[in-house]
Amino acid sequence: MTVETRLEERRHILRELRFATRKVGDELHGSAEITPEMHVPGTGHLRTSILATWADTVSGLLAALLMGPRVPVTLELDVNVYRPLPGAGVVRMIGRTVKVGRSVFVAETECSVDGVPVAFGAASFMVAPNPDVQFHGNLSIDMPAGTERLTVPLADRAGCERRAPGVAVLPRTEDGLNASNTVNGGLIALAAEEAVLSLAPGDSLSFLGLRYLQAARVGPVVATAQLHDGVGRVELRDSGNENRLATLATARTFNS
Repeated sequence: MTVETRLEERRHILRELRFATRKVGDELHGSAEITPEMHVPGTGHLRTSILATWADTVSGLLAALLMGPRVPVTLELDVNVYRPLPGAGVVRMIGRTVKVGRSVFVAETECSVDGVPVAFGAASFMVAPNPDVQFHGNLSIDMPAGTERLTVPLADRAGCERRAPGVAVLPRTEDGLNASNTVNGGLIALAAEEAVLSLAPGDSLSFLGLRYLQAARVGPVVATAQLHDGVGRVELRDSGNENRLATLATARTFNS
């Protein structure tokens, strides 16, 4: 089968973040304006998981340029934040290719807000194991900001709920899928963040790292976190698929 790769071809939660991308030489540049709906609950700071989402987008598009028409899937992704993120301004992200191997692609990202560096990260990808999962039509690298705007907090829009201290649940929804029709990796990052921050109200994340072990195909995704001295470990399981472990995440918090 073939799948759509352009999120603008169908309504998608992450398009409502209004992140635009464009190719600049060998780099991929992305930008978006921070809005209050992107804040960590109870704070005035941008979510680290949103930076992770955008880093995944920028790095994944770079990977797709080389792996297409096969679809790249994320293996690992991390974001390191220098200080609590601002709650307003324009985010600009630059993605660069670091390594192109026979089976693995690696990219790095740098992020600033209104010209001030705020974070950096890296991501690695492999091609989807199923050779029938391919891009539909031409790959879109230059993407304008989405026409729809996030009007409620991101977790509410995604239906991600904190069920108990250390536990967050993310449903599988049609407008939250990736190019392989599985739960989007950026929303999995959101669930991991929610699970950790439910144990540290008022804090935000200085680091978020994710190891994607297998796709979350059925859902809901249940994120279960432990937090000790500001260091968190999260298991994210596909509860509708024999509770299989889909992603392992690590996080660090700082008091914001």
